Amino acid sequence: QGQLLESGGGLVQAGGSLTLSCIASGSIFSINTMGWYRQAPGKQRELVAGITIDGITKYGDLVKGRFTISRDNAKNTIHLQMNSLKPEDTAVYYCNALARSTWDPIHWGQGTQVTVSS
Repeated sequence: QGQLLESGGGLVQAGGSLTLSCIASGSIFSINTMGWYRQAPGKQRELVAGITIDGITKYGDLVKGRFTISRDNAKNTIHLQMNSLKPEDTAVYYCNALARSTWDPIHWGQGTQVTVSS
């Protein structure tokens, strides 16, 4: 079983930026689409962004134009650059390996809290 380790969460004011990073074990990263899900209290989890091995990306409707996902295949790492953050972006963000055909999560990291104050 591989591992996913997130970093970069924290507290930021509305309009600010944060970058999340996730390093994955080679057994997960090399064969999988990777991405980020988030879950806020009382809400369903939702796809934030995903990226395939060859760089095809998918974004959730609520973050399009504000968030950018990237992937460094040499370092088994993905990043999520989050700009123009809003209070409604507050959630626990999880790094995931995703099923390519459905973008559903198949492996989970431990999660990192992102809090956006108004």
